[in-house]
Amino acid sequence: MDSEIRNEPGTPRLLGYVIAVGHPDGRARCWLDLDARHLNRHGVLHGGIASMLLDSASGATGSLSVDPTGRAPFLTVSLTTQFIAPGMPGRVTAVGQFTGGGRSLQYISAELHHADGTLIATSNGVFKRVPQERLP
Repeated sequence: MDSEIRNEPGTPRLLGYVIAVGHPDGRARCWLDLDARHLNRHGVLHGGIASMLLDSASGATGSLSVDPTGRAPFLTVSLTTQFIAPGMPGRVTAVGQFTGGGRSLQYISAELHHADGTLIATSNGVFKRVPQERLP
């Protein structure tokens, strides 16, 4: 059963997405119920929001590798997003997958799906753990 990280300050609260951690497969998930606020002028999910969900699921997946609560901070070094299909209103979920790396850097891929199963976008990224003493 996933535990959810809700109403954190900043982007999650602003856009209304939820980070789910604690799934037995060790992969974090981010989900968002799309409405008009999340769409571009063509009426589909804005690409920047799709990338943000992929990025958040990936970073939380990295965090789970060192912290079972999924709250250890990771920074995105690079993220490449591939857009596959338009995101329509309804629930979308991004799921991260650890693919390699070591102590300094982690390689994580992610997929963004609509609730109907449509693959909307994928990403590949490099993530770096942030030592606690470097946080403000």
